[in-house]
Amino acid sequence: MKFLPAKIAICVLILCIIVAGWGVIIPYGIIVGVLYISYLLIKALRTYNKSSEVREEKRVSKKALGEVIKNHRTNNKMTQEFVAEYLGVSRQAVSKWEGGISDPSTSNLIALAKLFDTTPEDLLKEARES
Repeated sequence: MKFLPAKIAICVLILCIIVAGWGVIIPYGIIVGVLYISYLLIKALRTYNKSSEVREEKRVSKKALGEVIKNHRTNNKMTQEFVAEYLGVSRQAVSKWEGGISDPSTSNLIALAKLFDTTPEDLLKEARES
């Protein structure tokens, strides 16, 4: 049942060849192709719309990790600028991490953990628990 539209398209093409010959196959092939692409587009849009919970969960986890980073930074009395210089990134990047706009790369997360005298696993665990 998964490939039903493809099977229908193939059947229509074979039927066109049998009934009308090769001269008609090209216009019908284009129509069938457009219909199949439309079906795939609708299917992709439905999948995307259903993933709103996934997007929301990702947004929340980014925010939680950002809060953990900010808490560690402030507890260690560090500025965003100091953290940025230590990691070799911009202060805006650190601000985006703390604001939940983006996540640090794996290498930056490891460097953050080292700076805060903890492990990357502990940072992620704290983010999950909050």
